[in-house]
Amino acid sequence: MVRTRFAPSPTGYLHIGGARTALFSYLFARHHDGKFILRIEDTDRQRSTQESIRAIIDALTWLRLEWDEGPLFQSQRMGLYRQRAEQLLRGGKAYRCYCSAEIVEAKRKAAMKSGRKLMYDRTCRDLAGAPGTQPFAVRFKAPLEGETVVPDLVKGHVIFPNSELDDLILVRSDGTPTYNFCAVVDDAEMAITHIIRGEDHLSNTPKQIQLYRALGYAEPAFAHIPLILGPDRTRLSKRHGATSVMAYRDTGYLPDALVNYLVRLGWSHGDQEIFSRAELIEKFSLETVGKAAGVYNLEKAEWLNFQYLKAMPVGALAEAVKPFIARKGYSVPGDDAWLARMVTTLQERAKTLVELVEMAHYYLSPTIAIDAGAARKFLKPEILEPLRALRAQLADLAEWNVEAIRGCFERVIGRFGLSLGQIAQPVRVAATGSSSSPGIFEVLDVLGKERSLAQVDGAIERIAGSGAANTAATGTPP
Repeated sequence: MVRTRFAPSPTGYLHIGGARTALFSYLFARHHDGKFILRIEDTDRQRSTQESIRAIIDALTWLRLEWDEGPLFQSQRMGLYRQRAEQLLRGGKAYRCYCSAEIVEAKRKAAMKSGRKLMYDRTCRDLAGAPGTQPFAVRFKAPLEGETVVPDLVKGHVIFPNSELDDLILVRSDGTPTYNFCAVVDDAEMAITHIIRGEDHLSNTPKQIQLYRALGYAEPAFAHIPLILGPDRTRLSKRHGATSVMAYRDTGYLPDALVNYLVRLGWSHGDQEIFSRAELIEKFSLETVGKAAGVYNLEKAEWLNFQYLKAMPVGALAEAVKPFIARKGYSVPGDDAWLARMVTTLQERAKTLVELVEMAHYYLSPTIAIDAGAARKFLKPEILEPLRALRAQLADLAEWNVEAIRGCFERVIGRFGLSLGQIAQPVRVAATGSSSSPGIFEVLDVLGKERSLAQVDGAIERIAGSGAANTAATGTPP
């Protein structure tokens, strides 16, 4: 059975590079009817935090990357690592290194000064005995000759001369095991068959392969996926925009849209851009993961989110937008049917849920500010009488709906010889505060009769010279 894993270090939030790694591992496992394991690599006691663990789990949960086993914690497996280190020492495949951190740092600086490779000089590799009770680290006795080949499923065969590989530390002098050692033991003991991770880990892989062999473990398959770069072709960082998964959630992205965006940063299937979850699981393969780095493009992410928002069932979208309404400081409407009608008018205009709420301010706020430029352009004296006539027509409506509202406009247009824009734009400014909005009939329908009449009244008073300069009352949203 195919078994993949995602193994983050809990030292911060889950960034989109890590999320893409988790996604590729998840899709590969699901494609092969395998298992996806979540392992938290928390052996770094100083930097690992419960807050980061919670943030990682929350992000994976929001993305709906469900794991089959876990979360498993390395901090709970220390006994196993000690056993495997002792196994290597007994077998002569590791040795005790008594060089202190200060000595190792001095050796490193000397190597830099002389232009030598920054590797431990193996002072303790062949020591005959232990120098008293001095603290020691456990180092791997790496092969000195030959080469180690990484048969990578994305990059092909990558060859590393063994002379270029260090005697890496397996256990520090304080007793804590290191990343490379723990990862090998865990991946083997958890029967991981495929390790999918960023290409920045490729330099660790030959060392890990040597450890697999020294411990008698079967070697998994490796796939190192290209990094994500910023638009300037440098490694993605905070300066390029939102890199935290939860920042996308808080900005109003849909999880399926972000998953779709992430999978396309390095993987393709013909010219198809938009994929359902089922399609991703069906079509994903490592053979079509590219070798070139993916380039972060916020406009593309927004475009994808826009497509998902447009396609979302109105009821689900109305429910999804409620937390964003509350966060903006508005009262969440208690009438779900009214909220669904409101959302419908904006669904094909907003790129994110945050933007949708911002656009909905004239529906949700008890007062709106009228743009001065729009007022000067459209709330002119010559439109006063048509507005009064329209107001009277609207007030007489027994039923308030789009078709009835449209009929009122058509009758006023015919009576005064106007175009639709000549009467619609002043009403739009009165109702929304600006000259840009969804269709005016739909807007008035959602606002309701009372609020619509109040807004038109405000515009009439303004034109007549007795209205407030900057605001108009709308009443309370449903």
